[in-house]
Amino acid sequence: MVTAARVGPRDSDGRDRFRVELHTDLSKVGYVVEAVINCCNTVAAVSTRTQFRLCTVVAEAVANAMVNGNRNDPNRLVVVEVEVGADSIVIAVSDEGDGFDHRLMPDPTHDTLLAATRGRGLFMIRSLADHVSFNDRGNTIWMTLPRC
Repeated sequence: MVTAARVGPRDSDGRDRFRVELHTDLSKVGYVVEAVINCCNTVAAVSTRTQFRLCTVVAEAVANAMVNGNRNDPNRLVVVEVEVGADSIVIAVSDEGDGFDHRLMPDPTHDTLLAATRGRGLFMIRSLADHVSFNDRGNTIWMTLPRC
């Protein structure tokens, strides 16, 4: 099981912050998703639509961090930070890899890539999150979703 730790008290803006750290292990992705959903339901339950979106973006981002960032190295960590506000949820997923340039990722809907068996995770994240950004190194992704 994976649990999220509260990071400090609720801030003056009414935001709660949580953190999950785990070693690279794809069998733990579902537990991370469950822990994030539990964090997001601390103030009030998120909508069914937002819960679906959260499950998908968190699972994809954590799996990408483990497989692509940490190269499946079980000694490397993935850190998930969750900030829950009254109107929005911000999730950051970081790995210990070298990073990548997200602007160079090919469009998986291009005719030549439709039969590919990989390369759709970031596309799905961008489709489901309201806002997506990366740090300069490319080893942290921030995803913003609505609470409702």
